[in-house]
Amino acid sequence: MGSTSAENHGPAGVGRRDLIKRSAALGLVSVPAMGLLSACASGGGDKQGKAKTGKKTAKNPLGVNDSARMEFVLFDGGFGKEYAEDAVEIYKKNFPQATVKFAATQKIQSTLQPRFNQGNPPDLIDNSGAEQMDMGVLVGKDQLADLTPLLDAPSYDDPGKKVRDTLRPGIVEMGQFDGDKVWILYYAYTVYGVWYSQKALDSLDEKYPETWDEMLKVCEKAKKKGMAGWTYAGKYPYYIPFSLYPMIGKVGGREVLDAIDNLEPNAWKHPAVKACLEAYYELYRKGYILKGTPGLDHIQSQTAWAKGKALFLPNGSWVENESANVIPKDFGLAVSAPSGLDASDKLPFGTIWASGGEPFVVPAKAKNAEGGMEQLRIMLSEASSKNFTSKVKSLTAYNGGTDGIELTPGLKSGVAALEKAGGNVVNPRLQDWYVQLQKEKIGVAGLGEMMAGRITPAEAIKKIQGFADEAAKDSSIKHYKHQ
Repeated sequence: MGSTSAENHGPAGVGRRDLIKRSAALGLVSVPAMGLLSACASGGGDKQGKAKTGKKTAKNPLGVNDSARMEFVLFDGGFGKEYAEDAVEIYKKNFPQATVKFAATQKIQSTLQPRFNQGNPPDLIDNSGAEQMDMGVLVGKDQLADLTPLLDAPSYDDPGKKVRDTLRPGIVEMGQFDGDKVWILYYAYTVYGVWYSQKALDSLDEKYPETWDEMLKVCEKAKKKGMAGWTYAGKYPYYIPFSLYPMIGKVGGREVLDAIDNLEPNAWKHPAVKACLEAYYELYRKGYILKGTPGLDHIQSQTAWAKGKALFLPNGSWVENESANVIPKDFGLAVSAPSGLDASDKLPFGTIWASGGEPFVVPAKAKNAEGGMEQLRIMLSEASSKNFTSKVKSLTAYNGGTDGIELTPGLKSGVAALEKAGGNVVNPRLQDWYVQLQKEKIGVAGLGEMMAGRITPAEAIKKIQGFADEAAKDSSIKHYKHQ
């Protein structure tokens, strides 16, 4: 988890990357979500100092106070900060009397948690990275502003279209947790899957494997040539789900992933989950994982993979930008949906996880919420979207923005993977509904231990189901379900 958002890393993704994102960071720190929970629960501060709403006009549909201060804090990860700085310059041009404070950091939670507690948060936050604040907690404790006014405002380019009508399918729904209100705007559009070098695959005289028997055959062939089949971010094994979860959905159907997201009893004991975990464990058992992988962070694993030490890497589309300095020009960067088990799988080959990444939020106690939303409206213009795609090799939530741009290999492959998937796109929600459960418990203590060979698939399932059951019974956690 971009982040999650992933990537995240975050998560999510992931939140990710200093992470799921989503993308990327060095020297990551894992911060328990309970700190945020207690801080948000205290909810200090008041509405003093809120900017007065400005006059609504065709050019200022959100009624931004044109002389009010606007503060924007960005996660400084795999996508960098230049795209945001460019969008900030447009805001400054449109509101020349306004004071704009922009900052980028990898320490989102430790930097901003005290400010939420004091009732003095920034006006716009890219809540991503390893220190991503728990989205479920923020929503559950009423810490975020509803973004519906932004979504219903005229789009930046075409006043005849609302902002919501310019977004990719699923973006609005991802920002919803428990009703119609939209709490999060995921700006990047991330394709998760198995990333590889087409050149390396060609050197083995192989095509991407569609079944698990074919996957094992390709990995054995690579092993004989001195190349590992797989590597991954061993220190942050919540990257593994980027390919494992869509495989579970392919094998067992969407309902299996929904049951996992819903924290249903025995969801992790479904035969499809068991079969997929056993398949991944076989990669370890047969020696197809790059030696030392459990000790590698995301940058180290990506670097080893880019240098040809491993063939396959579970990751998100931020990897092309994050690893640009180590991926050779003739690498032939490509992404595929995960291999399935066999012809009995519920969904066809091509089933992939793609969703919004880089979660942007406007705090409920922001002094200038209209300004924060206007900054997002600017970022959702065609020009800003194209600027992001050109600079960071990733799609945005804006449904378009690629015309006239020469797509990079990874981006081109991601677009092709989405076209192949058609309607078979899955979107697991654990990484934004339950960040701590997904990253620290399922990812590190469950899947990470299994892939390092320290526990068996059966033990991992028992352990993970226990974590999910604990979360389901925890009354201090707000629970969410697929509608």
